[in-house]
Amino acid sequence: MSKLNARTVIALVAVGLVAVVGVTAAIVAYAVSKAPDSAPVVTVYGGGETVEAEPFGYCNLATGACENFEHTYYLLVPSGDPVQVSLPSAIAEAPWVVLQRFERPSGEREDRVMSWLDFPEGVRALSIDTQPAPDLRLIGFEVQLPMIYTDPATGQETTGVHGAWSIGTPAP
Repeated sequence: MSKLNARTVIALVAVGLVAVVGVTAAIVAYAVSKAPDSAPVVTVYGGGETVEAEPFGYCNLATGACENFEHTYYLLVPSGDPVQVSLPSAIAEAPWVVLQRFERPSGEREDRVMSWLDFPEGVRALSIDTQPAPDLRLIGFEVQLPMIYTDPATGQETTGVHGAWSIGTPAP
């Protein structure tokens, strides 16, 4: 059996590196091809109106691309009428929360939270009560996609949001 010379070893290492780079590129290309082309849109219905809400801000976790629209959509909904929210699969199939803000006639505010944990798996339709108590009125809500990440500077785990859809519901 012959010994491997330096050229053979270098050639084998180079072939191995090319194979690893090729496989990595294929995996990245596949992941990017499966990423949505644009940010998900939340459909909201109430008071006889429908709003197609683009996100206030959204970061695609697969590509790292972030968009900041910084736009709140408004829907005039009479007190007592529900607001119906339709979640696209990109949100419904991920952990999500809905932060609801209510206001009393005195101006005092109350926040409530609902999340994917409160519903059957994969639910895509939500109903938000605009007046859960006689003196409490929904003034807005935000659908959020939370995430946990490690701060590279401190090594501490923290929470953040990689997607948010903002809806105001002023009284008509």
